[in-house]
Amino acid sequence: MTIHVVGNVCVDTSFRLERLPRPGETLNAAAAGEGAGGKGANQAIAAARTGAAVALWAPVGRDAASERMEALLAAEIPDLRLSRLDRPCDRSVILIDREGENVIVTAAACAEAFDPLAATSLAQTWRPGDMLLMQGNLGAAATSACLKAARAAGLFTILNPSPLPAGPPDLEAVSLLVLNRPEAEALAGEADAERAARRLHAMGADRVVVTLGPAGALVVEGASSLRIPAGAVGAVDASGAGDCFAGTLAGCLAQGAPLADAARLATQAAAIAVGRPGTLASFPSRAELSALTRTSKPENV
Repeated sequence: MTIHVVGNVCVDTSFRLERLPRPGETLNAAAAGEGAGGKGANQAIAAARTGAAVALWAPVGRDAASERMEALLAAEIPDLRLSRLDRPCDRSVILIDREGENVIVTAAACAEAFDPLAATSLAQTWRPGDMLLMQGNLGAAATSACLKAARAAGLFTILNPSPLPAGPPDLEAVSLLVLNRPEAEALAGEADAERAARRLHAMGADRVVVTLGPAGALVVEGASSLRIPAGAVGAVDASGAGDCFAGTLAGCLAQGAPLADAARLATQAAAIAVGRPGTLASFPSRAELSALTRTSKPENV
């Protein structure tokens, strides 16, 4: 089984601060860094580190930044399917305070212009039984079309609708919806995570996983629900934790893990990520994920 991650790639520039700035205020950062990012790239790398076969379909520009991002991604994902657009590489600026909270602003011209079905051989490459993993960075119409085409072709579809679309997403072609508590509340209109998950199921998603930050995760599958604790977590930087969770979850599922076991391992991986600075730099390595698998012994991973 191949996980086809269809999403975005961007240059991540991060600044570490004692606190986040107020409107109109200028602050000096304690540290700064730059690297490959984007929710599509992040989740593809997290999935690949579980040992799953991953193909990343994403747009980049025709500039030097895009060349740098391609070289960084190629070291993690051999099957890169990057589309070159006549635009600059997408960029994100991430501000992180001393408590690990963050705010992110993204310029996403490439992602917004990308039509995977029209511009790539995606629909001719995937096979029944493969997996499609998407996020909210592409245009809503392109995302919906990919999910519907993949579902019709016999793929297992996963949607992490972040950033949230302007309107309610079409969930009828979603095998598994993965989102955090604020996103679940915004889409379902329910403050309680379980009620929100069940509302999202009623809206079309077959299964729903809601991440709950330091409280772990909630898995709703059919009539059953399961809460997975996160354990003790010393938060340093929460940026990318959701991507670490979603990619790890997909990677485990692609290798035959039951949803509950995959969610447990993904929760542990995300806990490691929030305890380190950086986005991709904080994700568990292949060796660390292998050790987690042996320690937690999830069935069939």
